[in-house]
Order: sequence, then C-alpha cells, then structure tokens
Amino acid sequence: MPADLTTDLAGLHLRNPVMTASGTFGYGPEYEAFVDPERLGAVVVKGLTLEPRPGNPPPRTVETPSGMLNAIGLQNPGAAAFIADKLPYLRRFDVPVIVNLNGTCVEDYGELAAMFDEAEGVAAVEVNISCPNVRHGGMAFSADPRLAAAVTAQVKRHTGKPVIVKLSPNVTSIGELAAACEWAGADAVSVINTVLGLAIDVERRRPVLGNVTGGLSGPAVRPIAVRCVWEVFRVVKVPIIGMGGIADARDALEFILAGARAVAVGTATFVDPRASLKVLDGLAEYMERHGVARLDELVGGAHGAREKSSV
Repeated sequence: MPADLTTDLAGLHLRNPVMTASGTFGYGPEYEAFVDPERLGAVVVKGLTLEPRPGNPPPRTVETPSGMLNAIGLQNPGAAAFIADKLPYLRRFDVPVIVNLNGTCVEDYGELAAMFDEAEGVAAVEVNISCPNVRHGGMAFSADPRLAAAVTAQVKRHTGKPVIVKLSPNVTSIGELAAACEWAGADAVSVINTVLGLAIDVERRRPVLGNVTGGLSGPAVRPIAVRCVWEVFRVVKVPIIGMGGIADARDALEFILAGARAVAVGTATFVDPRASLKVLDGLAEYMERHGVARLDELVGGAHGAREKSSV
C-alpha cells in the first residue's frame, strides 16, 4: 500500500504536504505548462494588497551564493482585480487556494480578510506580518509580538476561514512571535519569510538592488529556517508550514522532522519549475523505503521524546 502523505492543516485536509511558496508561483497560469496544481497539497498565490502596486524600482533581484535577494515590492493587481481576473482560473482545479495578505496598517488586514471571506474558491488566508506598519514609523508588524497579535486578531474577526500567519526570521525570538500569534487566534504559522540582506556592486560602489535591501531566499537560508521551525514547534500547538531553501525531498524532510506538517517550495522553482513535484515524489519514495505508513509519524520526529517547552 502506498504511503499516506495526507496532512491536516488549520482545518484543511491536504492530499499531501507540498505547497507553493507565496511570491514564487505567481497566480497559477505562469506554471501551467510544468505543474498540475491538483498534484499539490495547496497553492499559495503571490502577495496581495488592497490597491494595485507597481513594486519597487529595478534591479529587483540578484543572485547570491546558494540563493538570491529579491526586492519586488509586492507588485500585484490588487485584491479586487485578483478576485475578478485571477481567481476564476484557480477555481478550475481541485486544490486548496491560499491567498497571501499584505497591509500597511492593522485595518488593511481586516478589510482584506473580509473580502476574501466572501470570495468563492479561497480556502485560507496567509498573513504576511513582515510588511511595514506606516502608523509606527515603518516598523514591520513582526518586530513587536503585540503588533503581530493585533494583526492576527483583526484578521480572525473578519474571516471564518483558516488564518495562517507567516513569521519573519528578522526578530529576536521567533518563538515569542509565534506564541503571540497563536494566542491571538492563528490557526497555523508559516516559518519562515525571507532573511533581510544586502548586496553591493563593488565596481559601482553602490547597492545592487534599487531598494538597497532585499529578502534572501534559497538554500543559503535553510539551516536558519529549520532552526526556526524547531524553536516554534517547541512553543506552539498550531500546525507549522516549513519553508526556506527547500530544493529536494531531503530538504523537506529536515523541516518535517523539525516539526512542520507541510512544506512550501519557493526559490527552487525558479531553477526548476517542477521542483515541487520532485519534492513530492521524493517524500513518497523515502516513506516507502523506510516503511513509514503515514506522514504524521515523521512530524517532529527529530525532537525524540523531549517535551515542548513554553515561552
């Protein structure tokens, strides 16, 4: 009998734990020549805001050793245009669609949550708290667990759909951040968003990116991301989606053994558009080879018999 890769995540029953990472899969059609969405556990679309955004000035991306920096700036058509023009395509497939929400104040997140609560074909929302809070001098919501909790609570008040909060690694204690979001009602957490970085062109003696700094992703961040999943698993009870530098099944297994119930493949798809499916096939092969009947048997397995601590 084939291994059972199904997993339950924030009220969603996924056929397998492999998802796409927000910002790397577009809105679906971009990958239709390479990936059948119905083979995936879920599709997470590119981040959305209330109003359309043109994004940051170029250059927006730069390769780095074992990774890349990006400063796209949340370029997107806006939530209303996504619902009208992009979501109908995704409704054609039997796969949960998760939308990524971005705001500049707490109220933005509530308004976005309300819009998608009524949108047919949206299974859950993922809340990006790495956004700058314009009412607090541009400080990211993730910089203060109280702000993160306020955003989480605001979203929960405006939607009955599962709420997943995407956590930033650019904090003093990601465990404290996760616990604050769980306390405020988060149904799951995504771990991690990109790591803040900077690249300088030594010939021009200027930053490479038009935005100066950007988010580092790819294999270079994987050990950081796995450590973050490990820490979060020990302090919260809600499910964890692990992400950060996953390129193959062995990478995904590190996250699962650290405590993730699902994983998201992102930057690897820029190198190989079918990377998510290869991760999925590799997980199935590993489970069959090791006689693992159900994915649940692996979740948090690296922790052994040690009990979770509390914040």
